Amino acid sequence: MLEVLYRDESLLALNKPSGVALFADRTGDTSYWETIRSELDGVQPLPVHRLDKGTSGVLLVALTRERQAALNRALQARRVQKWYVARVVGAPALKGTGTIDLPLRKGRKSRYRVAGLREDIERHGDRWALRRTGADAHESVTRLRIIRRAATYSVAILHPLTGRTHQLRVHLAWIGHPIQGDHLYGRPDDTAQRWPRLALHCHRIGAPGILPTITAPCPDAFGIGGTRKR
Repeated sequence: MLEVLYRDESLLALNKPSGVALFADRTGDTSYWETIRSELDGVQPLPVHRLDKGTSGVLLVALTRERQAALNRALQARRVQKWYVARVVGAPALKGTGTIDLPLRKGRKSRYRVAGLREDIERHGDRWALRRTGADAHESVTRLRIIRRAATYSVAILHPLTGRTHQLRVHLAWIGHPIQGDHLYGRPDDTAQRWPRLALHCHRIGAPGILPTITAPCPDAFGIGGTRKR
């Protein structure tokens, strides 16, 4: 059953669960999109953005081509703001908000990587950047704020300023604080990183004048309070 966060005549916002692929994958399991189509009773859903299989949280679905086109334009113009919550290994030493300014490029087997060498990542204050980049670099910037620190992990608010594939997962892994449960970019044999799911949740999306601010409560297991089981 779909958990509806918001609906009007041209837009549907859902709280996507973790562990369900948005579209059909090679596992053959029922995709989330198939569930959406079956429950909309004849209304054709149209994709606006994607969430990884392991990521939960706010998913926007257009119900008209006009709304889909308007939201796509807003996304391309970076007018749609997104905030994620993640549990990461360790705790970046930040006084306030940090910035990860590491351009990305496509790697092997549908993976993405920073467009440079790991040893060329430099930190100046609360900013991570590359000393030099390759010609195939694509701008990729994430804002980062720590809201809870524990013995082996911390809980972070992530605000991507660009929308590259796997941006948050790559950025956190390359600065040495991979997201817990991320077997693609982290080290699954590291006990500090083990978790029953990818600990990444799209918590809030909004765009002034275009889209109301829509929030998906964080799962209780993220450990920040005021949440719900998911």
